[in-house]
Amino acid sequence: MSEQPFPEMTPEPSTEPQLETKEAPEPTVSGHTRVPVERSPLSTFLQFQLVPTVLAFALGLAVGYILWGFSGNNQGPRRFAFPTASDSGAGAPAAQPSLPTPTPGRVEVSVDDDPARGPEDAPVVMIEFSDYQCPFCKRWRMQVYDPLFETYGDKIRFVYRDFPIQSIHPEAVPAAVAANCAGEQGKYWEFHDLLFLGGRELGRETYLAYAEELNLDMEAFQTCLESEEQRQEVLDDFNDGVRLGVRGTPTFFINGLPVVGAQPFSVFQNIIEQELARVSK
Repeated sequence: MSEQPFPEMTPEPSTEPQLETKEAPEPTVSGHTRVPVERSPLSTFLQFQLVPTVLAFALGLAVGYILWGFSGNNQGPRRFAFPTASDSGAGAPAAQPSLPTPTPGRVEVSVDDDPARGPEDAPVVMIEFSDYQCPFCKRWRMQVYDPLFETYGDKIRFVYRDFPIQSIHPEAVPAAVAANCAGEQGKYWEFHDLLFLGGRELGRETYLAYAEELNLDMEAFQTCLESEEQRQEVLDDFNDGVRLGVRGTPTFFINGLPVVGAQPFSVFQNIIEQELARVSK
């Protein structure tokens, strides 16, 4: 039986309204804000017009293979692994069909010159890539951050690095800049806590109110808010995170071991206990 060529499909013009090209953020079961994937008009056409036809054709082929027999190599699902620190690449994160799965082992992560809490010689260094407008980051700050320090104290050095997801969090960069400006006057962590726990909607008026509450030099603070240097510092953190494979917030590296999402205290406790035992040998 001769094979019939697949007919060329000519899409008819659609009268339906255009779909939005941006998806809402998709939280994972672990509590994690993903970098959203944008859809182009072409991808919308492929999904709603061409794809069903291709799927029907593929189903017919599959039935044929079952009837006549088929042998092949089953390699399992493809996984998206965290790049290592040696991988190159900059700019906005590439669209991925799923969150990356951390590979076993450690990733070399720089603390840069970012705000840190705890002694420099602490046996456990915990680096968080976070976003001040991320609800999961706020939840982790409320539920896990304080118990960690109450339990481990000076055994932890905690470093906060910015990973603003600007496409869905318009205040992520301004809030990070405002925190850095407070840090210029020695009040970073106090401002950091107010951004997550202060109860105000993020925005310039809120940043000014928090600055006044902390008795900052208001003229210097407002000048700093307009600083391109501070903005670039925030974006440099973001690009470093992208190179490390960060695709959403919060993402942590505990002595180089990646932890993705607002995991409960027990997850961090288990890793920290293992690290303390390892370095004490």
